[in-house]
Amino acid sequence: MVRESIDRIGVVGAGTMGSGIAQVAATAGYDVVVRDIDTELVERGFDSIDNSLERLAGRDGLAESPATIRERIEGTTALEALADCDLVVEAALEELPVKRDIFEELETVCDPSVVLATNTSTLSITSIASDLAHPERVIGLHFMNPVPIMEGVEVVVGEKTSESTRELAHGIAEDLGKTTWESDDKPGFVTNRILMPWINEGIRAYDEGVATKDDIDAGMELGTNVPMGPLALADHIGLDICLHATETLHEELGERYRPAYLLKRKVEAGDLGKKTGSGFYEYE
Repeated sequence: MVRESIDRIGVVGAGTMGSGIAQVAATAGYDVVVRDIDTELVERGFDSIDNSLERLAGRDGLAESPATIRERIEGTTALEALADCDLVVEAALEELPVKRDIFEELETVCDPSVVLATNTSTLSITSIASDLAHPERVIGLHFMNPVPIMEGVEVVVGEKTSESTRELAHGIAEDLGKTTWESDDKPGFVTNRILMPWINEGIRAYDEGVATKDDIDAGMELGTNVPMGPLALADHIGLDICLHATETLHEELGERYRPAYLLKRKVEAGDLGKKTGSGFYEYE
């Protein structure tokens, strides 16, 4: 059986998603331990948390002060520091071997009653848990970016995931102020299975001269009531992340998911979107 009471949450990975998950957990009142492979990455994650909390405080978006929330979060480079956590969420690189290694280590560190969740956006929960002694406690908790702002969390149920693990995942996401939907363990789940082809086709339309990038984005925003067009959204997500997700879907689901040539070319050129200052658009 999994633990019913959650007081302390561990997060593996202090990048954009990991720091965001840590922030919302601490904001909801949980004690949080964030682990990454070196101190610089942990400190960078804390800088991101501090900046985000200050922005939210400036918009009266917090019930407590940033300092109070921040005090609930500690950083570490030792995976063993997660041993006393009641739930661990992995938000490391979107690479199956990396995630498998992390989960195998977590299984030696954490009690069998501790749920181990992954923030993967495309990889199989069943595959991540396949070599574990307790795959029933592994589940997908796919937060959306930016985590402190986006309301949704996708709960992904693996082949061996237990009902108690599934219930806890929905419950903890709701405690963090999120609304959940559930997906079976199929490539891309709900969100990326539909979103990535949409982005990919927007890139193809631009590359084939159907319209300017501004008109493609405007057409989708004004014509379908989405808040952001496919090219702007790709820049926001990161073109490298979009390419990786599309390649995974292409490998699993076939030709209809083949990455657009221009997407591959942009990534090869190092134009990854907002995080590099240049993608389909230019950024300060």
